[in-house]
Amino acid sequence: MSDNSNQCAAKTAKKDEFYTQYSDIEAEMNAYVEYNPDVFRNKTILLPCDDPEWSNFTKYFAANFERFGLKKLISTSYAQGAANKQLTLFEMNSPLFDEALHETRGKLFTLTRDTDGSGSIDTDDIEFSGYLEGDGDFRSLEVTRLRDEADIIITNPPFSLFREFLAWILAAKKKFIIIGDMNAISDLHVFPHIMRNEIWMGNAFNKTMTFAMADSYDSSIEERDSLGRKLGKVPAICWYTNVELYKRHTRLVLMTMRENLKYNKALVKKCNEDFGRLEYPHYDNYDAIEVPYVDAIPSDYDGVMGVPMSFVGSYNPEQFEIVGTVSAKQNEGSLNTGKSYKAYIGYRQDGTLNGRTGSTFGKCPVIVKDDGKHPYYVKDGVRVQATYPRIFIKHRKPQ
Repeated sequence: MSDNSNQCAAKTAKKDEFYTQYSDIEAEMNAYVEYNPDVFRNKTILLPCDDPEWSNFTKYFAANFERFGLKKLISTSYAQGAANKQLTLFEMNSPLFDEALHETRGKLFTLTRDTDGSGSIDTDDIEFSGYLEGDGDFRSLEVTRLRDEADIIITNPPFSLFREFLAWILAAKKKFIIIGDMNAISDLHVFPHIMRNEIWMGNAFNKTMTFAMADSYDSSIEERDSLGRKLGKVPAICWYTNVELYKRHTRLVLMTMRENLKYNKALVKKCNEDFGRLEYPHYDNYDAIEVPYVDAIPSDYDGVMGVPMSFVGSYNPEQFEIVGTVSAKQNEGSLNTGKSYKAYIGYRQDGTLNGRTGSTFGKCPVIVKDDGKHPYYVKDGVRVQATYPRIFIKHRKPQ
């Protein structure tokens, strides 16, 4: 990296330094172990940018090394991170310690064996294995080589680099369990992988999580963690993974269309107040019905349905098929209610422009770029926001 690139990376690192709580890591990993008790057995796990003195990921897997039957644990630190500037006992007590390299180089930590003769492998056996040639950026060749050695990659990557980090993992076809925010779901470079069942949502979804963070962040929480770090709440957090868990195979229990229009109070209110009639409205520019809530998905409808992005948190590929997604864009269109809303500009699954706007998309499932503007309808001459970005789904076997 150039000096300017390093400066930019340092600024981004400070904005992205959210340290995950031990309890949140434990709760998430329990979901994978419950589904497959041997999910981590004989596996090498890479925890990139996770200095063991500061990272609960390293502490958790070191503490459970023998229970999970791990083969090897690898942790790296990032030199531009605030925590990396502080000396740790792991580093200071090692014969490899070099004060001249401490602040500029990334660090490598490994756990493979009982080094202190205690009879068990745990956090006390983590070894400082030396300094990296660079600053520990996950995109470097040396960290990429560690990625290639690993079986599973688990971490809380920088949110600003989430898309790039995910691509880095997928390029090596590795298993992973990583944290991101919910906005990443609709990203043009992320959603196609969800649609093709190459990645899916973990156990915790759309959750407000508490992280340790820099003092420069505003926070309504006055407490600090055991290391004196400020705590703050961050909304809409999800785990992204390609490791199996029971939640992914749990069927949504749904009512029929008739039952929803009679008993689903939120849907009835939405239909009467916003749509102007007690029925699921049909899009004019796509052959699908609008379903404003996940629990309002009708169990007996055999056509395409437009559902909220939050659907992916309950997506069971054995129950549903995802056929595409749309985000609000520019041109005018209309629902069959006669009320106006914004139409869509479509992108095919390979990312190329469909080029069709206005009244129809034909039969092509679309993926679109989201510019932050959402569809609307006109009520009493006033534009009212109506539909957020939608995922198009179909029942595999309508009940």
